[in-house]
Amino acid sequence: MASEIRRFVYGRRRGHTLRAGRKALLERLLPGLEIALPEDPAATLDPRALFPAGIAEIWLEIGFGGGEHLATQAASHPEIGFIGCEPFIDGVAGLLSHISSQRLGNIRVFGDDARLLMDRLDEASIGRLFVLYPDPWPKRRHNKRRIVGPSTLDRFAAILKDGAELRLATDHADYARWMLFHLTKHPAFRWTARGPADWRTRPDDWPATRYEAKALRQGRAPFYFCFVRVARPGPTSALAFEEPPDSP
Repeated sequence: MASEIRRFVYGRRRGHTLRAGRKALLERLLPGLEIALPEDPAATLDPRALFPAGIAEIWLEIGFGGGEHLATQAASHPEIGFIGCEPFIDGVAGLLSHISSQRLGNIRVFGDDARLLMDRLDEASIGRLFVLYPDPWPKRRHNKRRIVGPSTLDRFAAILKDGAELRLATDHADYARWMLFHLTKHPAFRWTARGPADWRTRPDDWPATRYEAKALRQGRAPFYFCFVRVARPGPTSALAFEEPPDSP
């Protein structure tokens, strides 16, 4: 099972040769921050156990890139425990640089395919999930590789708490339409937008990333989507749905 999922990490996992300082960070910091999955393949992982007592809840970012968004969120919310998933070692080294310079103690790292971690997390254990500027895989035959899609939405729904936010960003119009098509059909998610400004304007509590800056420089307008995990149905309740606003 795990080996099958690993094949979803496409391309190289290492880019340019790391500078000596970043290599040293990997050797010094990563062992104490890296998440190891339980050896028992049937065992689940309580993410709270990765952090000291007193953490209010756990937020997860999938594909944190250079780590600037994750580090800013962690610095702004010291009461929250953050998990960052990134299979590319250059990105992990970048995040460690932020952790070291800002002395952040509330971040843990999973340096592999996020699906491996999501399959082991306890149900309803994540208070917020970020997927920002994932690879759009624009060729139709590669669409199935997209991290936001039918193969992962059930996983997202399982690990998110009732009322938790799923935040998505992309600068690729086709991927934006794809996200909305699949998420507005999924019974576990409700789109929070009330008008175009809600998905065209980045919220104040949503730190910018280098990918957003690159998109803007190149004339591409980002899309910002926020969905809420609807309450799981009780014995006598039913899920309520709202009509989403016009899509991009």
